[in-house]
Amino acid sequence: MSEEVRRFWDRIKIAPEKWQEPSMGAEGGGFWVVAVLDNAIIWYNDIEEGFNTSPFTSWGSFEEYWCNQDELQWSVQNLFKMDKTSA
Repeated sequence: MSEEVRRFWDRIKIAPEKWQEPSMGAEGGGFWVVAVLDNAIIWYNDIEEGFNTSPFTSWGSFEEYWCNQDELQWSVQNLFKMDKTSA
């Protein structure tokens, strides 16, 4: 990561916590969310073994299931780009 993206990551990361997702999350008790920016999260899909970004409206749950199998740095880059374009 570039230094700018690293500072962004340091700003949005949280201690991993399980969030609920209704379509596939019940089996494992949810998915691990590792970062939050406004109404978007980065979460780890332990079924597909990769990171994803999804919107959310209520803390602790989200509704868009993805199976991108991205590395963490790619998901961080995606949110970084979204943040830059919305500023």
